[in-house]
Amino acid sequence: MSSLNRETPSLFLRNATGLVKGWSGFDAFTYSFMSVNLVTLGMYFSFLYVSSAADGSMISSIVLSGVAVTFLCVAYAGLIAVMPRAGGDYVWQSRVLDGIPGIVSGAVMVGVGGYLVGTAIGGSSLGLIGGIVGIIGGGALGYLKGALAFVLAATGWWFILAQWAPIYGSILRVEFLQPLAALIGWSGGVTFFSTPNGSFVTSLIVIALTTALVSLGMAGYARIQRWSLWIGLVGLAIMFILMLVSSQTDFQNAFDKASSSLFGVSGAYNAVVAAGAANGNTSLMPFGIGSGTLTLIPFMMFWILYPNWGATLYGEVRGSGDFKKVLRGMLGGTWVTVILAVVFLALAAKTFGWAFYSSTGAQVYSATPVIPIWGYPPLLVSFLVDNRIFQIGMVVIFGAWFLGWSGTLFLSSTRMIFAAAFDRVLPEAAARVSDRGVPTVALALIMVPSIIVSAIYAYWTPFVQWTLDASLVIAVMFFGTAIAATILPWWKPKIYENSAMARYKLAGIPLISIAGFLTVLVLGWTIYQWLENSIYGIGVGTPSSIIYLGVLYGMAIVVYVAAWLYRRSHGVDLSAIHSEIPSE
Repeated sequence: MSSLNRETPSLFLRNATGLVKGWSGFDAFTYSFMSVNLVTLGMYFSFLYVSSAADGSMISSIVLSGVAVTFLCVAYAGLIAVMPRAGGDYVWQSRVLDGIPGIVSGAVMVGVGGYLVGTAIGGSSLGLIGGIVGIIGGGALGYLKGALAFVLAATGWWFILAQWAPIYGSILRVEFLQPLAALIGWSGGVTFFSTPNGSFVTSLIVIALTTALVSLGMAGYARIQRWSLWIGLVGLAIMFILMLVSSQTDFQNAFDKASSSLFGVSGAYNAVVAAGAANGNTSLMPFGIGSGTLTLIPFMMFWILYPNWGATLYGEVRGSGDFKKVLRGMLGGTWVTVILAVVFLALAAKTFGWAFYSSTGAQVYSATPVIPIWGYPPLLVSFLVDNRIFQIGMVVIFGAWFLGWSGTLFLSSTRMIFAAAFDRVLPEAAARVSDRGVPTVALALIMVPSIIVSAIYAYWTPFVQWTLDASLVIAVMFFGTAIAATILPWWKPKIYENSAMARYKLAGIPLISIAGFLTVLVLGWTIYQWLENSIYGIGVGTPSSIIYLGVLYGMAIVVYVAAWLYRRSHGVDLSAIHSEIPSE
């Protein structure tokens, strides 16, 4: 038996992780589906901002994005089938990206990062120096087995996830708190949640909710998630039926009446359309293929890139060694969402009118908004029924989409932190688990930074513009894992051949390598677009955000080097640990 498959208890903290296989395949699908969340991420995080793009097809861009993400699903499902362990990206990268691949990957990634940071600080000359230093330092990082994996995964699953807390809070504000405040006539609440204090309070609500959900354990959270799924789908079905049976005239009349009643605004529908036209935001085509369709795909990636969000959890999913079973869950999360998104956009064009819908984002972020809150689609549709109780009920029912999604803020992160502690990179306390299989210290290690980051987000305006870095860092981490998937059959043949994944080939080439290579291309192009195309320059690729990213990755490097030195002084060889597959 290969030493890579041999249990070596003396290397790890204990013989077994203590985590419980508390999820079924359906639970894993539900987590994937909720991670690629049509309501919380699609309607807000992607659909809201694309109105600033050139002419292009929303529907075509969504379908093409779904195809691109399919490659990622195949690569991740293959890695899970080979090594179904808690920690996901961290475990795979640390066991595969060593030797020459690790050195080359580290040199390239850190070299590019050094160039970007240097350019952001002092222009092209300093950028060249930064790139050279980055190549040397990155090569050295890749030489230390497990170092590159820790830096990519800790930044992607730990440091940057703290930044997602205020993003989740922002979505809770615009999709739940402000609509409810408006519907119950609490105008002060609408205003409060737009203030820094309101932003911080909202983030604290999210952090408390997520911590409570994760503390239930995998089985407990799965029950909440399943109820959220069914309730959310019922709400979506009601919304689709109302949109289908209502005309654009019906909606215009309903919106004007509600806007007058709630906000004292007359002729709001035409005013919203005019606000969008003034900003050039009404020409986006819902159908067909326009010249800007490719430009829209990176916008879609802010939303649809995460069907593999549960990859760090598959050590706790029953049957996770079954490639087809895992793949069905991820593809289901992707393509069910794609279909629902296409249906929604078609109905939005029919019922709202495309000029109106593509202007809803522009109006609320303009200097003189027509109405003081975002045109949240479920709220807009609820106006078609002239009953305040029904309208409140619609917002509450759609809150299930947020509830089922909110646990994703911390749940996946805790398993990466746990896995690093199990490997002795982080303090042993982070690998402790409760009777419910919850790594409580790991949970605290993501919860506390989230509170700090939420305060910075609320009270320091420049930080808000860096929030899209949250997706960029995660994409870079996925990029590293895609490289690992591509080279796995050749670089670690014993691991690969000992898995059921070895029988899946296309024209004699391992399927995992094909999917991994295509994912590398897709993610490389997406990351380049986010950094270089000014249309995504809300926060990604700006000089200040690049420096901020440099600080985050630098922190991860410092943590690993400090751990390596400390463990070495105590006779612990981290390289030997990273040569073994961790226990289940």
